[in-house]
Amino acid sequence: MKAVILAGGFGKRLRPITNNIPKPLIEVKGKPIIVRQIEWLKIYNIDEIVVCVGYLKEKIIEYLGSGRKLGVKIIYSVEDEPLGTGGALKNAEPVLNKENMFLVVNGDIITNLNPLKMLRYLDTRAIGVIAVHALPSPYGVLEIDKNNFITEFKEKPYLYDYWINAGVYLFDHRIFKFLPEKGDIERTTFVELAKAKRLRAVKYSNVFWKSIDTHKDIEEVEKIL
Repeated sequence: MKAVILAGGFGKRLRPITNNIPKPLIEVKGKPIIVRQIEWLKIYNIDEIVVCVGYLKEKIIEYLGSGRKLGVKIIYSVEDEPLGTGGALKNAEPVLNKENMFLVVNGDIITNLNPLKMLRYLDTRAIGVIAVHALPSPYGVLEIDKNNFITEFKEKPYLYDYWINAGVYLFDHRIFKFLPEKGDIERTTFVELAKAKRLRAVKYSNVFWKSIDTHKDIEEVEKIL
């Protein structure tokens, strides 16, 4: 099974770092995000990777090369203009059209979740499966009893009544019929598939997951690592 890493974004919220470095090459604890992703995929014997590149693409291609130094085979799908996450995946169809199914990973997440857990949820009804993670509260939470006494302080707990898109997807080949030529998959394809009940979610608990969107995210992940 091949994996696709969506690595073409601008990383605007991480400027000025991303003025000269594409987001996937930002180092977290001495290692680029995309290298951590490749090492994670290798744990699950996924060693054929399609990297969708756009912004500062030449730097990613130069750094990763063929993938041999990381023990994988890398194929590049190049955007000549910004296409969004859906358009970027559609653009990669020529190198994926022989795959019955494939994994897709946003190029800004670091996780240790097991992506193979999603395999059993893909069937004739479900075209795609999304890994979801409990929403981490950005604030500490108080437990308050019926008499308004505070009974407990919980420091930034996970809110298991709410689940967020973890940026890891499993698709079968039918997905290409639903992808836009340009646009984000979250705002186009996922909305359409959800309405038709063709999209499943797999809940992940007790795993490490973090999206690198801001400078603060880098600091937090480095402390944990």
